[in-house]
Amino acid sequence: MTAYVLASVEVTNPEQYEQYKLLSGPAVEAGGGKFIVRGGAIDVLEGQWARSRLVIIEFPSASAAKKFYDSEKYRAARQARAGAADFNMIIVEGVGLN
Repeated sequence: MTAYVLASVEVTNPEQYEQYKLLSGPAVEAGGGKFIVRGGAIDVLEGQWARSRLVIIEFPSASAAKKFYDSEKYRAARQARAGAADFNMIIVEGVGLN
C-alpha cells in the first residue's frame, strides 16, 4: 500500500538548509520516493499552521519509506540539516482502493 512521508519544517538557517535539499533529493529518488509537495505556498483554511514549509513524499509502501529514512544517503542529508531547521516527520499509509 502506498505510504507518504510528511514533514513540517521551519527553516532557521536557509544557507545550511540548501545543502540538506541537495542531498535529500537523490536520497528520495534512490529510495523509490517521489516528491508530491516540496515547499510550495501554504494557505491556511482552518485552524493554525505553525510551519512555513510542508513536504510530502510518496513511497510504494511504509517499509520503503522507512528504508529511505534509514538509508546512508538520507542519514547524510539529516546530518547536513542538523541545526538548520525545526523539523517534524511522519509516515502515513495511503488509502487502499479496491
